[in-house]
Amino acid sequence: MANDRPCQTYICSQLPSLRSTRTHYTPGMPDRISDLARLAAEITPRIIDVRRDLHQNPEVGWQEHRTTRKVADTLIEWGIEPQMRPEGTGLIADIGEGPPTVGFRADLDALPIAEEATPPYASIVPGVMHACGHDAHTAIGLGTAWVLKQLDQLPGTARLLFQPAEETIPGGAQALRTDGVHRDLSAITAFHVDPSLEAGKVGIRTGGITGASDRFIIRISGPGGHTSRPHQTVNLLYVAARVITDLPQLIRHTIDPRETVLVVFGTVHGGSAANVIPTHIELQGTVRLFDMDLWREMPKRVETLVADMVGPLGATAEVDYIAGSPPVVNDANVIRLVEAAASDALGADKVVHTHQSLGAEDFAWFLEDIPGALIRLGAALPNRRVDLHSASFDIDESAIETGILVATATILRLLAEA
Repeated sequence: MANDRPCQTYICSQLPSLRSTRTHYTPGMPDRISDLARLAAEITPRIIDVRRDLHQNPEVGWQEHRTTRKVADTLIEWGIEPQMRPEGTGLIADIGEGPPTVGFRADLDALPIAEEATPPYASIVPGVMHACGHDAHTAIGLGTAWVLKQLDQLPGTARLLFQPAEETIPGGAQALRTDGVHRDLSAITAFHVDPSLEAGKVGIRTGGITGASDRFIIRISGPGGHTSRPHQTVNLLYVAARVITDLPQLIRHTIDPRETVLVVFGTVHGGSAANVIPTHIELQGTVRLFDMDLWREMPKRVETLVADMVGPLGATAEVDYIAGSPPVVNDANVIRLVEAAASDALGADKVVHTHQSLGAEDFAWFLEDIPGALIRLGAALPNRRVDLHSASFDIDESAIETGILVATATILRLLAEA
């Protein structure tokens, strides 16, 4: 469909549906899983084309206007009415009617990274690429919407949330949460592609699966001076070095040793000449952890420790602590239902226990209000391994069909057992 088709904010016109034979779904019936598998296989070639289009035309957070329009146009073509955010970045779509309502989140944004891989669908936007798999998440969300549209008598409503700006602070999940699009959900799930897990498998975990990731800026100040007379001033480079070296260890020594906390500095800026002790130095870094209570305490803890370190050395410090997303803590009951649905869809041997990661995911904001689960989707390339956020990142596209099947089966089971 042409990208210039008019679409009212939150009310989009419904076009005649392009649907195959409709199917009634009853959880736990093997023939119904076969129907879902058939439908997922039917739509996957179209969805791979969509994923490649999104990969070739990436947009960073809060700029996903083309991506949002692409998703909206595709949904309209299928007879699904999307509700676009007034800003034009992000939308939701409901399929079915009446309670209960369960959600599936797909993120839209790319990263400011220049792509080094050269697939036919490589990014044509300089310095921007889908290096985290959000193009696949969005495509799977669309495929899931299409499959659900083919089914009669859904036991409730499925809500597809296409979220902007997952990679930013504050992130798009907070914006959608403020919009209130999740308030009537009984549960919500999301995928994240896993380039270390074989395609065709999914990884699940009860409890904490990803960590909080906060950022901090420490601005240290002193009178400055000449490097020939450091004893007559405050050697700010020495103070900064002490903060970089000691802050991670001091934090570790002030918390329960069983807790995981990772403090890492990323930038140091200060000084303009080799023989001048500067008056200002700025340090930036991140704090990553899993414990929710500790996450809430960490801004004050960092501020206090930095002040205690620099004060006796004659310097002053200002700490700007930017709280990111809280940890993602998967709900035990939702994980139980995800495991059952994925095992039915793929076979129990394809559903594996997955690891914790100190990488952050703003999906956590939804879980502040409703139960849910982040699921890892195996997407490892068969011939090479790359990490998320790598300039050569890509996925095994067979993961897309797996994702559509598992997402659909999971939504239906959550609806049936809500």
